[in-house]
Parts: sequence; C-alpha cells; structure tokens
Amino acid sequence: MITRRMLLGTMVAAPAAACAHSLTEPEYPRVGAVERLDPRLDAIIAPDAPIEVLATGYSWAEGPTWVDRGGYLLFSDPPNNVVHRWQPGVGAAPFLKPSGLAGPIPAAVREAGANGLDIDRQGRLVMADSGTRAIARVDLATKQKTLLATRYQGKRFNSPNDLVISRTGAIYFSDPPYGFSAFDESPLRELLFNGVYRLAPDGSVALLDDSHHRPNGIGLSPDERTLYLALSDEKRPQVLAYSLDAYGMPTGAPRLFLDMSEGLAAGRPGLPDGLKVDSAGHVFATGPGGVHICTPEGDLLGIVATGKAVANCALGGPNGRDLFLTSHDMLARVRLSRPA
Repeated sequence: MITRRMLLGTMVAAPAAACAHSLTEPEYPRVGAVERLDPRLDAIIAPDAPIEVLATGYSWAEGPTWVDRGGYLLFSDPPNNVVHRWQPGVGAAPFLKPSGLAGPIPAAVREAGANGLDIDRQGRLVMADSGTRAIARVDLATKQKTLLATRYQGKRFNSPNDLVISRTGAIYFSDPPYGFSAFDESPLRELLFNGVYRLAPDGSVALLDDSHHRPNGIGLSPDERTLYLALSDEKRPQVLAYSLDAYGMPTGAPRLFLDMSEGLAAGRPGLPDGLKVDSAGHVFATGPGGVHICTPEGDLLGIVATGKAVANCALGGPNGRDLFLTSHDMLARVRLSRPA
C-alpha cells in the first residue's frame, strides 16, 4: 500500500511574552526557495525571502499553531507522541509527552500522538488526538487534558487528524485512518468511513461528509462561510471548498478549490495535507512541492518549497508576519511581507 508518508516523502503572562520577543535569535540555516508564479505574491511574501530551518530531528513534524498569549509556537510529532514548543531566541523543546495516547501503545496503533493543533478563544490548546481517537483540550498552564468528543453515534472515531475552531467555538475536524497500522483494514476501526465533522459548543457531533478516501487539512475563511478541506488522496489530490450557512453547516456539495494533480504527477514531494487561511482570505495549502499560496478565488500565486514534503503550516509570530512550516523532519519559517 502507498501510504501518505511515503508520498508526503500554558497560557503565559503578557510580560513573559514581551521578554521572549526581545530575545536575540541565532543565524539559522537556510533551505529551499519561494517560487513566484504571479506578481500578486509579492504583497504576501517576497520571492527572495529566505526559508530558515528553526529546528530538526523529528520523525514527522505536524500541526503547528502560534500561541499569542505566550509568544511561542506549538507543533506535534505524532509518531513520537510529543508536542514541542518553539520560542524565538530560546529554541525548541518537548512541551507535552505523551501528547496523545498514554500507557502501552498497541501494535495496531501507528501514530499514538496528537496531530493537528489550534488555540481556542480562552487560550487553551485544542488537539486532534490521533492516538486517543478524540478531540481534546489541554490547559496550557496545568497541562490537564479534557476529552471533548470521542464518538459519533456511539462508535469511536478513527484517528482525528486536523481541526479548526470557529468564532462560535464550534470545531471542524477530519478523521482519516492514519493513526492505525492497517489503515482502513484496522481491527480497531468502528466507523466504516473517514468523516468530516462539526463538534458544536454543546458537545453534539454532526457528520458533514463521509464520502472522502483521505480527508485531512481543514480551515475556515475569515467570514466563516467557507470551509476548506484538503484530500491526501493520490488519486484525487485536491483542496475542496464547502459553502456554509449561518449555522456553520454545509449548504450542498463542495466545489473544487485547487487541484494539485500536476505537481504530484511531476514527482514533487508531498500530497495535500494541512492548510491555513489568513485574515484576507488567502489560503496556504501544503501539497506537492510545498506550501501553495492562493487567492480566495483559488488562483495559485506561488509555492514555498523546502525541498521536502511540508505536512502543515501556521501563521503568526511576534509581529504576525511569520509562516511556519512543519516539513518532514524539521520546523522552518519564512517571513511574510505583511501581517497575516
């Protein structure tokens, strides 16, 4: 079987965050390049902007999210069951271990750790906990974990992979079988599909779509009327867009937003995986070759390429002008032309 990876190649007080911002950073190694396909890219990222390698040594870096109240980045390494913390001028170190499933790991579990991460409006970490097969919330000060959802209609999720939190507190998430050693054939599997869900603030779970082979990265437009979904499917390497109604539910079938078949056919590393959306509606979608930067209409402006598969990305930084990339065994960064 061709796996995705084969193809993909504490709340902290404000004064502490201010001190972190003033720390001097070292000179980082550089890798890859920005590919400018449209001059409109210059307003988002300069074509000559260097891609800096901030940290290395991970099995599969994933799920980055910037913590504004602490001035640091959290990112996951699902195979090693760790969430790491990177801070400017300080560097990277393990923050949460185990990040997902605690105790002995069954042989049928392939990725015991957390994957996609986000921060809610109260400053708490919310994670797609692949190993525990749940959506979970973690208090950053105490590291106390609370399971928010573990089942749909009484059956356990497969291995939640990525998520995004709306302004109302609803959580959209994807649930492919990547956490299982045997994927779709896993004896642990209880649901016979790989779903896309909405977890409402009241704890109820709604299934939005059960038709995709490998649903993965997920994001919302600034007005929260469009839900983006990346398909890590070698037969359908696409990003889709769902129109949402005023209640945050899809109004019909999704439309094609971005097709990455050409890059995949050319042998570029990666598949559609994680994605983020900036305040202007630009979509930063990882896929064959790196991070694809698109207009809200789906026009491809450029690609941030590290030379390796990029699993996910995050927008943030002390001044809101950093694009962080979790690229296989490393964490990287490229500066943006303006705050995201």
